[in-house]
Amino acid sequence: MSDEFGGSNASDEPGGARERRYHVDGELIPAGEATVRVDDRGFRYGDAAFETLRAYGGAIFEWDAHADRLERTCETLAMDHGRSRADLRARIDETLDANDLTDAYVRLSITRGVQPGKLTPRSEVDPTVVVVVKPLPRGGLDGEPVWDGPATVRTVETRRIPDEAVPAGAKTHNYLNGILARTELRGSDADEALLCDLDGNLAEGATSNVCFVDDGTLHTPSTDGPVLPGITRRVVLELAEAADVPVREGRYVPEDLRNADEAFLTNTTWELRPVDAVDGRRVGGGPVAERLTRLFDERVDERCY
Repeated sequence: MSDEFGGSNASDEPGGARERRYHVDGELIPAGEATVRVDDRGFRYGDAAFETLRAYGGAIFEWDAHADRLERTCETLAMDHGRSRADLRARIDETLDANDLTDAYVRLSITRGVQPGKLTPRSEVDPTVVVVVKPLPRGGLDGEPVWDGPATVRTVETRRIPDEAVPAGAKTHNYLNGILARTELRGSDADEALLCDLDGNLAEGATSNVCFVDDGTLHTPSTDGPVLPGITRRVVLELAEAADVPVREGRYVPEDLRNADEAFLTNTTWELRPVDAVDGRRVGGGPVAERLTRLFDERVDERCY
């Protein structure tokens, strides 16, 4: 669920010591020269699907789950792009190899490509496929988080778009909802914007899923509401159930989160990030979050290193 990554690296910038190379329509291009056309529908309308992935030790964590969700997004968009899962994975691997990266942020995007400037898309698609990578720290038990510290979260006025209007499970290039939420944080010390649905129930962060612990039970907003089914969220729930941590998916209000014993955010790059405070009220991490973080790191080690 994330387009967030930590740190900066001069080699990511044009003219740096080692300029990154991105994969654009089958070619590896220096980052400073990597472009798409202005009449591409991904640029013109946000008519595109994407996945943010994480490479650990050269392996893509939860690749099948990300590929499945990408396919569902493309089905929602009625975009038959014609690129196989194996082809997309090969482009990712080629990009990592070209940049000599084994631990990295990876963003895979598929747009509907260049078509006449009409809102109604053509059924025939010549897609634009882009892979962008950036270095991240090692993960797992011997790794370090990409975030600088626990997150400060603030509830914003912007509401999550109803699922009936824009399906919450579709990861498209149209991120205006999250952008509007994040602009409300200007002038504050908050790291993440917390969105509610139209009824005032907790939905999700602008780029994260929300979890909290109350009396030893792990709670998270249900995907029956306008909540993106995050890959990291799903892994955490699986780990909790396997560790006999009670799990409840339901409908909650911000006060439930503010009164929690523990709270944390999940997304692909942050993994599990403890929440220090919600709307100015101290929450913090705790034993359940710490245990789940360790179990997540063990899963990364087991699957990728």
